[in-house]
Amino acid sequence: MTVAGTGTRTPRLRIGHRDVVPGSPPLIIAEIGINHGGSLEVAKTMVSRAAAAGCECVKHQTHFVDDEMTDEARSIVPPNAEVSIWDIMERCALSPDDEIQLKAHAESLGLIYISTPFSRAAADFLAEIGVLAFKIGSGEADHIPLIRHVSRFGKPVIMSTGMQSIASLQDSVGILDAAGIDYALLECTNLYPSPPEQVSLKGIGDLRAAFPNAVVGFSDHSIGPEMAIAAVALGAMIVERHFTDSRYRDGPDIACSMDPLELSGLIQKSREIATARDNDKKRTGPEEEVYRFARSSVVADRDLPAGRVIAEADIWARRPGTGEIPGHEFDRVIGRTLRRATRRNTQLKWTDFAG
Repeated sequence: MTVAGTGTRTPRLRIGHRDVVPGSPPLIIAEIGINHGGSLEVAKTMVSRAAAAGCECVKHQTHFVDDEMTDEARSIVPPNAEVSIWDIMERCALSPDDEIQLKAHAESLGLIYISTPFSRAAADFLAEIGVLAFKIGSGEADHIPLIRHVSRFGKPVIMSTGMQSIASLQDSVGILDAAGIDYALLECTNLYPSPPEQVSLKGIGDLRAAFPNAVVGFSDHSIGPEMAIAAVALGAMIVERHFTDSRYRDGPDIACSMDPLELSGLIQKSREIATARDNDKKRTGPEEEVYRFARSSVVADRDLPAGRVIAEADIWARRPGTGEIPGHEFDRVIGRTLRRATRRNTQLKWTDFAG
């Protein structure tokens, strides 16, 4: 929805049946990625364990290596690996038939299945098999031709923004805006794992301020749940986290992956925090009983004679708050003339005073 006269729309992302809008529970995305090591059966097991943990959405990575990389990639070894990026992806990529089966398995469990295309051929394939949304990884966040290609499918896009600045994201976000599609931007640090001194939780607010049309979230590569939970408290509406069925597997992303128990905890805690985050500052109905005894009432602080002009030293405020004059009206009592003699600690009433 576009706000009249501003060119800005209410941030919203709809993927299948799931709306991600202000006030909705955060969407937790379990990224299977390449943690399956190229095994369909392992991938299915991971998806099943994510579903059992209460997750709504799983994300895969779709690699058509020949369309994704040039031969130079055969000599590039990522910091979190021991072999080239070409070798990693060639070994870990599922075949098209396997990915179709994985998608069907996820959807049979009621999960939303999305994937990251790392090439034009991968994007075309995902569109053909009917993914509900595309994920753009941080490495492709400034890949203008791929973003333009993906946006033409008219499906929602979730884009991680690791290694990017607000300025370097402008052109990519402009493409998404021009396409008129729902989209989300995820604050991200592309270190596996990401130490706290390299993570930018402030980036969540920076993205929201710079791109008001975007749903803003957090793609987490840290160890433990703390950064993801803090991101929800700061307004992240989507949290993406690598996921594995077992920490005892090998793989470049296992170190920063959550297992089923951790994923379940993150889902529960993020929902609780999002609920509390969106509550207005006010006294709640259930607090009324507490308020009646926890607040104070104005009382005589000494025995006072009739006709006494009340000075500050004559009165105080003490629990419970059942008296007629609450403690916050203390100053209104000073200077008034007492009609009747009053003993110390007696709760005062307005009718005790003249005028």
